[in-house]
Amino acid sequence: MSQGFARLVFIVTITFFAAFFVWPIFQILKGGFTDADGNVTLAYLFAVLQDPIYVRGLANSFLLACATTTLAFLIAVPLAFMADRFDFPAKIALGSLVLIPMILPPFVGAIGIKQIFGQFGAVNAFLIWIGIAPAGWAFDWFAANRFWGIACVQALSLYPIVYLNAVAALANVDPAMDEAAQNLGCRGFRKFFKITLPLIRPGLFAGGTIVFIWAFTELGVPLIFDYPRVTSVQIFYGLKEIGGNPFPYTLVAVMLACTVTLYAVGKGLFGRNAHAMMAKATHSGGPSRLPGWRGWLCTAVFAGVTLIAVMPHLGVVLISFSTDWYRTVLPSALTLDNYEIALGHPLTVPAIANSLKFASISTVIDVILGIAIAYVVVRSKIKGRQILDFLAMLPLAVPGLVLAFGYLAMSQEGRFFDFINPIENPTFLLIIAYSVRRLPFVVRSAVAGFQQTSVTLEEAAQNLGTPPLKATIKITLPLIMANLIAGGLLAFAFAMLEVSDSLILAQKQAFYPITKAILELFQLLGDGKFIASALGVWAMVFLGVTIVGMSLLLGKKLGAIFRV
Repeated sequence: MSQGFARLVFIVTITFFAAFFVWPIFQILKGGFTDADGNVTLAYLFAVLQDPIYVRGLANSFLLACATTTLAFLIAVPLAFMADRFDFPAKIALGSLVLIPMILPPFVGAIGIKQIFGQFGAVNAFLIWIGIAPAGWAFDWFAANRFWGIACVQALSLYPIVYLNAVAALANVDPAMDEAAQNLGCRGFRKFFKITLPLIRPGLFAGGTIVFIWAFTELGVPLIFDYPRVTSVQIFYGLKEIGGNPFPYTLVAVMLACTVTLYAVGKGLFGRNAHAMMAKATHSGGPSRLPGWRGWLCTAVFAGVTLIAVMPHLGVVLISFSTDWYRTVLPSALTLDNYEIALGHPLTVPAIANSLKFASISTVIDVILGIAIAYVVVRSKIKGRQILDFLAMLPLAVPGLVLAFGYLAMSQEGRFFDFINPIENPTFLLIIAYSVRRLPFVVRSAVAGFQQTSVTLEEAAQNLGTPPLKATIKITLPLIMANLIAGGLLAFAFAMLEVSDSLILAQKQAFYPITKAILELFQLLGDGKFIASALGVWAMVFLGVTIVGMSLLLGKKLGAIFRV
């Protein structure tokens, strides 16, 4: 590829990120740190940090992210270690089922959890049925401690991200190092903490960072659980006063500063480059077969974790098929009417069409831009090419809630981008938001593909007279098509089920995406909860097929997509 084309990609990418990444963030900082006269001020920041409500919201968000990430690690790391080191019955099937929690946005799963553990839900009905609790007993398990309820729901939904990274990291550890440690007397847990854990630390950091930032800025789950004492919900409620109230801007700026600072500190402490190791091909390592009850114990652990993790999904599925579910272990009556209503409801049909349109266009943008960026980063020699890789990965470290608020801020009346104000028509901004948020997945997939494909193939084609660009299209792209399809599918699926951008930018019913429609339906009286669950099941099926396809295409390399 010519240097001229590489420079063109560099300029286009820098312009794109300047307009739709840097500029929105600048508008947030401007709104939160300038007064009515345009002078820089810290008064709003001090006011926020002195307000006990805002401080409590930030503290709760931080603690919620810590709790969620810790629970996700406690679930994912032991499972990944067992999957990498041992063979046991049904390992392949259970390894695929571990990914099931990813097929449902956390806030949709919260609907099912509330039904199961609610005041008149399945758990209480079961306790009454077996005689542990008296008749008429009603205890709201999550109302007693919504904090841990939200943390559990988020951890059960997000732990596969840590699992995928841990499996990928463990697969790259040379078994000779473990054997050398054993020969020197280092065994068991000591070997894991002294040898294995430091070697897989960069991979764990990659997954843990995404989980932490996701949990720190999650909006949907606290809304479903009616837990307003977190910063994301406070920002969401403050959108009504975005034109004249500086405090939402300041809150978003503080949230952005927290995530970037925590990411930078974690990157410095835990995210350094992996340790160099000998090629694994020189050693006959591999998983060991666990005999008898030990193998079945691993199977039971995997199956048990999966069963607990899919509990929100089972709740949503049962709600979607029920006409009523009140004080009973299972729904008292089942029906398919909810699906028929969901497919014919004036809110759901346009929402499905909108999500398909927004996600499709944004994925096309991501694939084109992602291939170009990846090629420049891996193949070209232009100065500053690593800046492209840094910019492309940066959206993973910046919360979706922050970017969505930034888009809303930069398109207010009187601003340079007021012609794309989402109040009238959010289509353009939603497509851009989806593109920016999911571009890292395509770039990371394409970069991995280019790195695994020898450049000599393109050079041979060029020596035979093929132009550089044509050589790339004819030779390299077909070889890395699995990577591109996997990254594109992931970008498309997560764009279809994007929460923060959809809830904030889609303000007119005619432009609601699926996630906004699910939330609106859930808040309706009557059968809204059942229709919302039916729509959620449709989303589960769609994303489930996507993730299975990606898993078949990439296998253990799937974890490389979830890296910052």
